[in-house]
Amino acid sequence: MTINCKGALIDLTSPKVMGILNITPDSFYDGGIHSKEHDILIHVEHMLNEGATFIDVGAYSSKPNANYVSEEEELARILPIVASILKRFPDILLSIDTFRAKVAKACVEIGAALINDISAGKLDDAMLPTIAELGVPYIMMHMRGTPQNMQTKTDYNNLTKDILFYFSERLAKARNLGIVDLIVDPGFGFAKTKEQNFELLNDLELFKMLELPILVGVSRKSMIYKTLNNSPKEALNGTSVLNTIALQKGAHILRVHDVKEAVECIKLVESLNL
Repeated sequence: MTINCKGALIDLTSPKVMGILNITPDSFYDGGIHSKEHDILIHVEHMLNEGATFIDVGAYSSKPNANYVSEEEELARILPIVASILKRFPDILLSIDTFRAKVAKACVEIGAALINDISAGKLDDAMLPTIAELGVPYIMMHMRGTPQNMQTKTDYNNLTKDILFYFSERLAKARNLGIVDLIVDPGFGFAKTKEQNFELLNDLELFKMLELPILVGVSRKSMIYKTLNNSPKEALNGTSVLNTIALQKGAHILRVHDVKEAVECIKLVESLNL
């Protein structure tokens, strides 16, 4: 199972780690921490040294009830950072966390390798045609509504079945446009209650029927810290536990704040499966 990133085939048979780089002031865990260029470059180097295959850069927080950010502001935030990272690390596989086609196109044109869209193209009608034009791998996540209202949209007839149907429809649209390299993200924490997140994790192996790489992003999320009655800062151990379960159920990419620990999860699970 491979994806083509900038001419290189990335084999996802062995799971990979995607390190999170939030350059937003209001992200739920690391908002405002990575705001200076020097600090950002040090953090990116740290994640690469710890074993991250991809770095995912986001300039619009998608946490519940996140502040609205205009397209112009998102571009102003992300483009200088993307350019700086690529200048320092020209071979980096940079993922862009955006649901806007204009942002995706601008970042890929200066060297980004793939696009990570929380809306699977539903928040910008130009996104899927733009991805088809750019020819880059595309991560499509399941979400209902927007970050501002998604937590009011948690009514499902059958959670896993409804999400699989959502992907079948979005994947058909993408393939009809000629998009080849597709990755699915079930969207833990997006339009889902705490209980629904655990139901989804329990059913994760069912997503193998899509025959595509599966990305899982549970890092330090509320399904962990609300269950353990602690905080995002105290949720690393819980993250490692759920990442391990996700790997055993078929995850190919772990999107995380803590790269070293995720790499260790992968090594241990792969040793178990030898």
